[in-house]
Amino acid sequence: MNNMKYFNFSDYLVYYLKLLIFLLAISCLTVVDAVPLSSPLGINTNEIMENDASVPFVDLMKMSMPFEEARPWLTKGTVRYDKNGWPTFIARGAQVGTRFLNDLPAGTLPDGLYTVLYEGEGKLEYNHDARLIQRSAGRDLIEIKAGKDRILRAILKIKATNPDNPLRNIRILLPGGICENNQFKRVGSPKDCPRSRFLPFEREYTGIVFNPDYLSYLRDFKVIRFMNMSGITRNPVTRWSQRNTVDKQTWSGKSGVRGAPVEIMVALANKLGADPWFNMPHRADDDYIRQFANTVKQNLAPNLKVYIEYTNEAWNGVFNQTEYVKQKGLALKLDKNKHKAGYKYYSMRSVQIFDIWESVFGNTDNLIRVMGAWTPYERLTDMLLSYRDAYKKTDVLAIAPYFYPKLTTARRARSVSDIFASLYDPKEPNSIPNVIKMIRAQAEKARKYGVQLVAYEGGQHLVDWDNRNTKLNPTRLFIQANKSQRMEKAYTDLLRGWRDAGGTLFVNFSAPRTPAWYGSWGTKEYLTQPLNLAPKHRSILAFIRHSPCWWESCANGYIARLNKPAENPGKDAYNFVSRTAVASNTIQARAIKVKEEVLRRRKLAAKRIETARRLDILRNVEQSRRKKKAQALTLARAKTFKINRQQRLQMRQRQVRRQRAMRRPARRHRQRR
Repeated sequence: MNNMKYFNFSDYLVYYLKLLIFLLAISCLTVVDAVPLSSPLGINTNEIMENDASVPFVDLMKMSMPFEEARPWLTKGTVRYDKNGWPTFIARGAQVGTRFLNDLPAGTLPDGLYTVLYEGEGKLEYNHDARLIQRSAGRDLIEIKAGKDRILRAILKIKATNPDNPLRNIRILLPGGICENNQFKRVGSPKDCPRSRFLPFEREYTGIVFNPDYLSYLRDFKVIRFMNMSGITRNPVTRWSQRNTVDKQTWSGKSGVRGAPVEIMVALANKLGADPWFNMPHRADDDYIRQFANTVKQNLAPNLKVYIEYTNEAWNGVFNQTEYVKQKGLALKLDKNKHKAGYKYYSMRSVQIFDIWESVFGNTDNLIRVMGAWTPYERLTDMLLSYRDAYKKTDVLAIAPYFYPKLTTARRARSVSDIFASLYDPKEPNSIPNVIKMIRAQAEKARKYGVQLVAYEGGQHLVDWDNRNTKLNPTRLFIQANKSQRMEKAYTDLLRGWRDAGGTLFVNFSAPRTPAWYGSWGTKEYLTQPLNLAPKHRSILAFIRHSPCWWESCANGYIARLNKPAENPGKDAYNFVSRTAVASNTIQARAIKVKEEVLRRRKLAAKRIETARRLDILRNVEQSRRKKKAQALTLARAKTFKINRQQRLQMRQRQVRRQRAMRRPARRHRQRR
């Protein structure tokens, strides 16, 4: 743009024609400043829950707990629901309730007056940090303000409903609105929009689905991975009719229930001008895949690319999709070994899903087909890409480069400095230097198959799954390390190492989350956290600014596919006896050994916890027995003391009576004289 003063008239004409074509291509977007095309980074979304610190939606009811999941605390008694989860009948003495905000830091959302709109007749109540200010037909005005604990919690209860006209379609809307020319900033009133029209959430919520602060956070990322928002993990959905729809009471819920409708995810990608990354449920049938793909094709902006991945981490035994692919592989007799059978089924099913998307779209011009692998396990890469020539239908190999110390090392740490020292220690299998070595090895493997290397997740992985107390080490130190300014350098070193080792797109994990015993995963702790308090996010933004994407076609509207080798490079990938025998290089061997050691230690820790629990029970029983014995002894001594005291008193009284009796005759004798 700085060189435009040197253009001649024809250059101007060509330039503006290209600009016009581009604007027409994104005419369905209502954006003012879309995602920068040169951004080399993406971001993972969060699960939709009432404690999601990224707060994606203007309507807070969409992230509330489902009514039935709130039993027995908020929902009680006999209740009947319609197909969208709204109560149609509440028995006398029963109630329906939900948490729509929970354990969110003050400032995540603005203090102020929130509008509640609803249809039907009934009785609504609000609790915790929400209180009723004004009520009229179909509309409540409530104040939400964090209390002294500086934590946001809010509850809604339906105490009664009219069965002939039940309460339904409840919307809890953020205060204020946006200016028509800026969707990335929430404003309070029309006076904040001097140059454009004010769009209040109360009136425009159907068109303004997403929290402006959420859009502002996402605007720097090239790709949005919807794995968590779509509820992929442990998702049992099989048929298209089982999916969550736009009209549902909430898109939140427990694992296997929650998940945003595909229409909402596509709308978010369109708003941002960001490429969406979709994960297909592990049990979904072909019709589900076809319907999903067709919905995306009909609604997604034509200039956007679509990343397609089958499930998430099918090799990770923590998730039930791992056992599913193993059993499917065995049932289809793909291999006698259940692990190999699972790998083969995952690879085969991935290609089947790629083919369905290709048939719906008519070609692969806008499709990026993803095969998910395990960072330290190169042989798995060979197995997945080589099986039935899957590499010929695959565009990218996806890994998750996380850095962290061994738990044995972390548990010896006494300071945050000890944690950071371990993150750069060459002896630590998953230190930053060693993770970069793994990246380089996987990049070389990907090139051999003619696919690019991307990161579906990545960043720090500081968590001790056996320690649920945030005040105890190493969990306490892990949380402090994530807040430390030194974490900015760690992220910068990882991202630069990723770039220099041969990686392309890097999708961070994850959108804002509050720190907890199970990890400090968010690049921010909450959506509106100041940048000076978010070292990870500061590093990410600096990397985007100073390292524009370096691989071919990144900033263009097409996909540059690498040349595929004519002969399969991994024909002998499955010719091995055990995973241990396959780990040929030191890093792989260490990683597998560490994983086995972690599992062994977890089992040992669980056994110790169980033993300690039983000892505590026995100790409590013994203490209770001793306490009862001591109480009985004390009572016996008190009773004996009381009896002895009474006996002494009675003896004294008898002595007094005798002495008086002995003095009386002498008195009478003196009187007679």
